[in-house]
Amino acid sequence: MAPYTSWASLTDKTYNSRQLPPVARERGNLPSPEDVADLFARGERMVECPKSTVLFAYVAQWFTDGFMRSRRPTPPEKNRDIRRNESNHEVDLTQLYGLNRKATDCLRAGRGGLLKSQEIGGEPFPHHLCGEDGQPKPEFADLALPLSFQEMPLEQRMRLFAMGSDAANSQLGYAMLNVLFLREHNRLANELAGKHPDWDDDRLFETARNILTVLLIKLVIEEYINHIAPYHFKFRFDPTRFYNEPWYRANWGAVEFNLLYRWHSLIPTTFRIHGEDLPIEKTLNKTEILTSRGLGPVFQDASRQPAGRVGLFNTADWFPPRTEIPSIQHSRTAELASYNDYRELCEFPRVTKFNQISSDPRIQTGLQRLYGSVDGIEFYAGMFAEDRRPNSVLPSLAGRMVGLHGFSQLLTNPLLTPEVYGKKENRKLTFSQRGIEIIEETKSLSELLHRNLPEGAPSYYVSLTREDWRRE
Repeated sequence: MAPYTSWASLTDKTYNSRQLPPVARERGNLPSPEDVADLFARGERMVECPKSTVLFAYVAQWFTDGFMRSRRPTPPEKNRDIRRNESNHEVDLTQLYGLNRKATDCLRAGRGGLLKSQEIGGEPFPHHLCGEDGQPKPEFADLALPLSFQEMPLEQRMRLFAMGSDAANSQLGYAMLNVLFLREHNRLANELAGKHPDWDDDRLFETARNILTVLLIKLVIEEYINHIAPYHFKFRFDPTRFYNEPWYRANWGAVEFNLLYRWHSLIPTTFRIHGEDLPIEKTLNKTEILTSRGLGPVFQDASRQPAGRVGLFNTADWFPPRTEIPSIQHSRTAELASYNDYRELCEFPRVTKFNQISSDPRIQTGLQRLYGSVDGIEFYAGMFAEDRRPNSVLPSLAGRMVGLHGFSQLLTNPLLTPEVYGKKENRKLTFSQRGIEIIEETKSLSELLHRNLPEGAPSYYVSLTREDWRRE
């Protein structure tokens, strides 16, 4: 909000927080955003991540967009404002349910606690957003228009799904995860209705949402974070162990967290779907890929394809003008401290030589050419310049910051507080006995998928981790 603390800055959560005070730097002493973005460009060949699949990249983007939503521009603005956040800073599945009550009500069926769905090819999918005129149907008037909606041809608009986020149609992975969680919500609501015939639509809906939100948090800890981490031991979901930690307080997303999660280098230049390689742009806003191929096969396609390695010189050419250049501009608008300052904050030694950042001569030369001194390196470029940690998906600084933000973001959720999750009777009131059992029984994203496929569907390979990954 401002370069100083005020009551408003401590209470107005339409603004993000920050981890270090702003540092004003002379723009003339910094390389152009375009030159810095060149450090990210992949060129002809992607360097594969030895550990991650494309499904991991899909989950990362979908999950974080639920609570890290930079404010969308309003005319005459052209760019998002990274200092501002449109979410409530909590993991609450806004990507499925919408940002507010009006949007949620648009998506509800109004009976049995269900979300609206339709059957296509024998499988449930969200309703289509638009009518025959290519405009949103009146029932979806309170939903945000999908990104790039005005530039879409009529035929493409007719295939868009009505979903909680304006980004939900744009990325194939985003859409397929939203479809999966919609199906699981309705499965939970139906199961609850069978056990509690006296419950009304509202109680069925809210209880199903509570269960699904905690299921997501559990899967993020036990599958997603364990995939990122390099450790031999495994984290497990047990929020009651952390109630006395000093970081146990209400969430407030940080601008640094928003920037460090821009792992565009994970995304391949082409997606292999049913044996065919489709360029990125051929998969955008194409819900027909899901409806024609089916949810299970698309999950398997993503699990069979390697993701890119997170780091410099590995981002597909489609991204830099759309993502890297704005990200560099955002970091300067927010006046972020230097890369070395954030290393010190995270209790790493400050680097004094370029070869302490990366063993790659190309990265060393690129950083030295642009910044001259290691102390001049910006946060956004520096954290992606580092070598990847052995057995991890991420470099050291990014990995530590994800851990710092990730656990506090997840384990301080209102549904997991001592007053709710920490007391058996309140836990049962919030989730129902069957809901608690479902949370405890569910171990993987694969389980979630397979219980939401048509009866008789085959078993599909679903994994964030490559089949050929071996610990280094």
